[in-house]
This record gives sequence, C-alpha cells and structure tokens, in this order.
Amino acid sequence: MVIHKRTNMDQITKKVTLYVHEFLNDYENMTEGPDGIETIQEYTCDNKKNPLHMFHTVFQPLVYGVVFLLGLTGNGLLLTVLLKRRHNLRITEIYLLHLALADLLLLFTFPFAVTQGVAGWLFGTFLCKLLGLINRLNLVCGSLLLACIGFDRYLAIVHAIPSLKARRRRTVHLTCTLLWIICLSLTIPNMVFLSVEKEDGNPTRFSCSYHNHGIHASNWMLTSRFLTHLLCFFLPLVIMGYCYTSIIITLFQSQRSLEKQGAIRLALLVTLVFCLCWLPYNITVFMDTLVVLGAMPEQGCHARAILQQVLIVTESIGFSHCCLNPILYAFIGVRFRRDLLQLLAKTKCLRVCLSDLQRKSVNRMSVTEAVTTTSSNQYI
Repeated sequence: MVIHKRTNMDQITKKVTLYVHEFLNDYENMTEGPDGIETIQEYTCDNKKNPLHMFHTVFQPLVYGVVFLLGLTGNGLLLTVLLKRRHNLRITEIYLLHLALADLLLLFTFPFAVTQGVAGWLFGTFLCKLLGLINRLNLVCGSLLLACIGFDRYLAIVHAIPSLKARRRRTVHLTCTLLWIICLSLTIPNMVFLSVEKEDGNPTRFSCSYHNHGIHASNWMLTSRFLTHLLCFFLPLVIMGYCYTSIIITLFQSQRSLEKQGAIRLALLVTLVFCLCWLPYNITVFMDTLVVLGAMPEQGCHARAILQQVLIVTESIGFSHCCLNPILYAFIGVRFRRDLLQLLAKTKCLRVCLSDLQRKSVNRMSVTEAVTTTSSNQYI
C-alpha cells in the first residue's frame, strides 16, 4: 500500500514538473520531459508549429509595452507628487506611496518578461532569482495594499471617531513595514527554487523556472499558485467588498447626497475594476492547476495551446491593473490634480498650456473631494 501511494506520488510529481512554467509569464508552452513517461503523456506535440509564438513575439510585447509606459508615467507622477511633501503625508497617502512603489517595481520586471518570451532567458541566474522575487513580492504586496486602502476608508467613514487612534501616521507606517516583511517572507522561496536551465527540445534557448530541488520546486510552484489565489485576489476582494459595502450602507443612511453619490461611485468602480482585471486570470490558473494535478483531463495539444494562450491574455489583463491604480486612487481627486498641475507648470513649455487647465481645476470642486472632505480631506 505504501509502495502504491509512493508510485502515484512520483507520477504526479513528474507530471507537475512538466508544467513548471516561467517565473514572470508563469505559464509557458511545455514539451515532453527528458525521461518520457508513457503513462502520462499520450500524445506528442509538434514543437515546430508553436501556436504561442505569436503571443510571445507580438501580443505580449505590445500589451506589456503599453502597460509599462502608462504605469511608469502614472505611478511615477504619483510617487513624485507624494514625495515632494513626504513629511506631511496623510493616512491614505501613505498607503498610496507604498502602492505606487510596489507597482513601479512590478513594472520593472516587464522588459525581462518580454525578452524571455521572445528569445529565452539571457540574464543569468542572479537576475532570474532576483526578478522572480521582485515580481511576486510586489504583486502580493500591491494587492494587500489595495485591501489596506479599503479598510482605511472603512475606518474613516464608518467608524470615524473610534478609529482615530488606529489611523495615526505611526501606526500606518508600522502596518506598511510589517506588510512588506510578511510578503517578503512568503516570496523568498522563489529565489531558492528558481534557476536557469536549457529548455527541453531547444538546447540553444534557456528558461528561468522552478528547476531546483525536484519535487520541492514542484510543490512550491503549486503553493505559489495557492498564495496567488488567496493573497492577490480572494482576500483583498473580500476585504474591499465588505469595507466598501459598509461605506455605501453608511452613506445611504446619511443626509449628504453629493457625498453619497461620489463615494458610492468610487467604491463600486474600485471593486469592479479589481475584479474584472484579476478574476479571469485566477479562474484560468485554477483550471490549469486542475490539469496539472490530473483532476481535469487534457484534450490534446490544441486544448493545451488554447489554455496557454488564455493564460497569457488573462495575465496581461491582470497586470494592466497596476497602471490603473493611479487613475482610480489619485487622479480622480482634485487635490492631486492641482498638485500635479503645479508641478508640471514649473516646466516653461507647459505653462501656457496648463494655465487654463489649472485655473479650472482649482475653481471646480470635484465629487471625490467633496466626499473626502468629511474624512480628513484625503485623495480618496
């Protein structure tokens, strides 16, 4: 009985190893393993006709390039404006500062992901491990920071008076530091298990993936997927859903119609965008995990290729959320726009173009600022 269980475990481990994917793309087209397990692989895919080639050489560079430029611009401007008055940041602005930093570090890994998809891994083992750590660290931390922002809004609006002690600047700085440490401890195994090896069937092309330590690397790959589901999607979504629902209920009971309208719109928008960006990716990853574990049967090379294509597309949609964060959490506030216009107006070539815009922005009270005036006049 013990031998039978061990044999099954070995087969599952070998099958999982066949599906270990690249660290940024996470899910690459896979080829038959060097030991060729007949009981697992019942068909042979034609590697010469790679259906993922167009995705890696056209679709992925295009989408990642657009997200990279938009995210770098938006988060860079947000970070610049916040750092200019870093000694006078308010509660939500502290979370926004850390969120912008996490998004920028995540964006930093995109050029390496595109290069790997087109030409394989060219940057050595050290960068393989380092970028694998940075990618997962900031993906997890960014999602949890979104949950923290929602919880902070919940405390400020639903429990305005009792939450005064919990919303002190020192407490928020400590919370953010603790959050980074927890996320770092959860993603450090990526550095242990990631390594650079030649791809099966293509000895001239290298990949950065979970090659080290055999079954332990495969177990960590599955564990990493579970943490991605839990910490990057379900936990933040539950927290945001509960907090923003409570905010909406509280504002419905109030008499301020303008504040009610703006806050409800913002709460629904933030939750909806987060769900639309990450729900397709999580569903697809879950389906792929079921295939890896044998709970869902494969239908052949064509079905596998379609699944890999869907994974690439949904992952790109999920990553696009990092360039939407500045728009959702900062740009909609008139205060941030005013600070940004003042910063840009210092450039001589922009003074004429921005003078009229700046005057209108200062004189017009946005719905968002009306909402936040009742909660310490913050960006959100």
